[in-house]
Amino acid sequence: MTPAEAAAGAERVAPALREHLPPTPFVRYDAFSDELGADVLVKCEHQQRTGSFKARGALAKILTLTESARAAGVITASTGNHGLGVGNALATLGGHGIVYLPENAAPGKVAALRRLGLELRAEGNDTGVLEIKARAYAAEHGLTYVPPYNDPDIIAGQGTVGVEIVEQLAGAPLDAVVVAVGGGGLISGVAAVLKKHLPGIRVYGAQPAVDDAMAASVRAGEIVQVDAGQTLSDGTAGSVEPGSITFDLCRELVDDWVLVEEDAIRDALRTVIDTEHQLIEGSAALAFAAARERRTELAGKRVAVVSCGGNMSSSTLEVALA
Repeated sequence: MTPAEAAAGAERVAPALREHLPPTPFVRYDAFSDELGADVLVKCEHQQRTGSFKARGALAKILTLTESARAAGVITASTGNHGLGVGNALATLGGHGIVYLPENAAPGKVAALRRLGLELRAEGNDTGVLEIKARAYAAEHGLTYVPPYNDPDIIAGQGTVGVEIVEQLAGAPLDAVVVAVGGGGLISGVAAVLKKHLPGIRVYGAQPAVDDAMAASVRAGEIVQVDAGQTLSDGTAGSVEPGSITFDLCRELVDDWVLVEEDAIRDALRTVIDTEHQLIEGSAALAFAAARERRTELAGKRVAVVSCGGNMSSSTLEVALA
């Protein structure tokens, strides 16, 4: 998949998604702007339906399925947010779903998945391994596998974040965008769209220092496994699926990788809560923390931060803010 194809896919699916998912706000965060000496505009996907950008990709994929395929069942692997997106899409369009999820998935996300009527299977804590299991089960039982990121339709759906940013800019300039990265679906779609319309924009990919599978793979020139540690950014956790189409997109579209320590993610979370009174999850705080890490080069510029989700459980929040 090329960046041009990714951008075209996002622009093609955007009208269909808008019928079910209204655009999220794109607003200036004054405290971060003052701190960085930049104009920081935040794409508020933490206010998205299901609390995450993942609702976009899941809906884009499931819109391609026939009614009979949805009724037969879809299956996926997820740390929570993608599963919620799949559940929301099925609740909207009809169908049955199964989700493989890690045993350490956030309790609030697990409860929300159950409320959507999804069948849950918790096995291990590596989402890369769970993706392989889910694909195998789909093939064996004639179900449709809905990948969390490794799929053109998923990338197109996530890329509608970029489509909305371009529309909401209304011709104004944008110098940089900061996006949290797990499997790379969000940054692939967003970067492809933004670089098409704003060719001079600089794209920053943010990953936890303790779990940097995509950044490590880009450095190595091939998809590699990393010895990952536990991170507050649970939405980006896990390895990259072998052969993922997001790998080449990330290699071509991401200009700089920012590896963020856990204390910095916690500090960014506190700042957003204290100054904007918005509850975001760790993967969103990761993007804010990465912008802080690059404050010197971002000073005086107009910067977009994608706040990718807001599904933070009270127990996780209590630990994060302790």
